[in-house]
Amino acid sequence: MTQDEDRRIRAGRAARRAAHVCAAAATALLITSCGTADDPKGAAAPSAPASASASPKASLAPIKPGEVRIAGEVDKPYTITLADLRKLPQAEASVEFISAKGDQKHTYQGVLLHEVLKAAQPRFDPSKKNGQLRGVVAATGGGDYRAVFAWAEIDPGFAKSQILLAVSEDGTAFEDSAGPRLVVPQDTRGGRYVSELNQLWVGTVDPVVDGAR
Repeated sequence: MTQDEDRRIRAGRAARRAAHVCAAAATALLITSCGTADDPKGAAAPSAPASASASPKASLAPIKPGEVRIAGEVDKPYTITLADLRKLPQAEASVEFISAKGDQKHTYQGVLLHEVLKAAQPRFDPSKKNGQLRGVVAATGGGDYRAVFAWAEIDPGFAKSQILLAVSEDGTAFEDSAGPRLVVPQDTRGGRYVSELNQLWVGTVDPVVDGAR
């Protein structure tokens, strides 16, 4: 082998080593950059928008003892207490019904449920004939007890019944911390006489019925 051939062989080996070094450096740079961009350990996770941090349910203030929240598909949700109800025009209902404790006969004083709900301005579709007849009201009381009413049972334009948010029974006022009691004079059983009432939800059956199609 001549000296020129030996030099050419050595130069080729050096060039290959240099190429390997450059390739290794490029690979390391690529891995580092990928880890910075995509690896959760190498970068801070993007923060969620503030609006996504809490659901509508979570954003509602807790209901205090004795308060009743009027909410749902209404323009003006609000809360009301026994003290507030006592300041409103009162109605009276003498009722008889059957409960788990036997036959009951009482006289209640309170505010018409329709008046309380009407103040929240329920959103019934005016483009539908008698759109309010699609309305429902869910009443929730102590122990997560719940009963449902059709709007037509409450609205005096459709029914003669006078469902009350009672503030007293047989002349004895309910304790403020207990809240009002729902009184349903047309019912023969006491299942919808919701005690320790804390929420009245107003809505329509449309999302359920139309969604089932």
